[in-house]
Amino acid sequence: MMRNTLTVILAGGRGSRLDPLTRDRAKPAVPIGGAYRIIDFVLSNCLNSGIRRLLLLTQYKAQSLDRHIQLAWSNYFCRELGEFIDVVPPQQRIDDNWYQGTADAVYQNIYAIEPENPEYIVVLAGDHLYKMNYESMVNFHHRRGADITVGALRVPRSEASQFGVMQTDADHRMLQFQEKPADPTPTLDDPDMCLASMGIYVFSTRFLFERLCEDATDPDSDHDFGKNIIPRAIQDSNVFAFPFTDENRKTDAYWRDVGTLDAYYEANMDLVSVDPQLNLYDAQWPIRSFRPQLPPPKFVFGSEGRSSRRGVAMDSIICQGAILSGGHVSRSIIGANCRINSYASVEDSILFDDVIVGRHARIRRAIIDKGVSIPPETEIGYDPSADAARGLTVTDSGLVVIARGELIRSHESVSSLA
Repeated sequence: MMRNTLTVILAGGRGSRLDPLTRDRAKPAVPIGGAYRIIDFVLSNCLNSGIRRLLLLTQYKAQSLDRHIQLAWSNYFCRELGEFIDVVPPQQRIDDNWYQGTADAVYQNIYAIEPENPEYIVVLAGDHLYKMNYESMVNFHHRRGADITVGALRVPRSEASQFGVMQTDADHRMLQFQEKPADPTPTLDDPDMCLASMGIYVFSTRFLFERLCEDATDPDSDHDFGKNIIPRAIQDSNVFAFPFTDENRKTDAYWRDVGTLDAYYEANMDLVSVDPQLNLYDAQWPIRSFRPQLPPPKFVFGSEGRSSRRGVAMDSIICQGAILSGGHVSRSIIGANCRINSYASVEDSILFDDVIVGRHARIRRAIIDKGVSIPPETEIGYDPSADAARGLTVTDSGLVVIARGELIRSHESVSSLA
């Protein structure tokens, strides 16, 4: 079944709510958990599901994402066996516009899909965190004789207005679809829960092409799957909802849209807990990524009687090449090639690759992007008003974010490097 399936991954979103982390990279390329990028979760799901033909549609700031795909993923696919992962930038082969919506992104790339002659097309968003076997969903789609199948997640009604919300019958046939409704319709069995779209779709190819071509000529359409294609298809076609089956093997189903800085921070901080909701250590459903050729992490200075100068990390993730040279780290994620110098303290924070923390510096509840150097004796995250006055991004919860390329001057100001 999966050999007749082609997957299209939408990875072109701006990710503006994650600014400044998305100033130089697309949202799917944002690092997470120290050793991964957001896109790695969807791509790992594809590989673990037996999907071997993928088109990755990019648009904004795609260079970092393109480089990561070449480094981390190209070796898993053999072109001679008909396997591939192709990064497809906007071609403007149909008109002069960039992608106008999710449906338009696929429509503008029909020319790249047709030569593969797939029976089914799986459409995925490249910026969500979850574990799922797409083969089960494709098999469900085939057995039902469906035209469209939508991945469905049960969510509290209080949170459902940020999703597409579905109503189904006992056979999972879709009866209604509301895109981000102000008053979501609850499920039939629980007035406090709703059935939300996960942005995961399986289409029968001929049906999809017909509907995309119809939608492209509609001047009133947003050219979006959730707003246009699916609601219209319910009226005259076989549209089903597929209940999310979580491969994470935890009590509660795990699916996250890390679309804001605070949501992104919380998802990372969960990973350093004793029993994280997202299991990265599952050999049965591995999450793959690029592993740079770097030495293992190193902790130095820890002799008795010098407890204030001790390279220590507790409840933390420490990546390759990092050196804790007499610094203290707790409840944090330290990226590759970082250096925490003597007497420095890093708490409840996320450091991307190549960050240097100077002696006696103190960092708390911060996200520091790649290559930033924190001068000695600098404090970040202890006084939100002072951090904001420096020009740093401070969220309503007090989380401090330092962008890539920002120059930190001790006790003074922040300016962007040219």
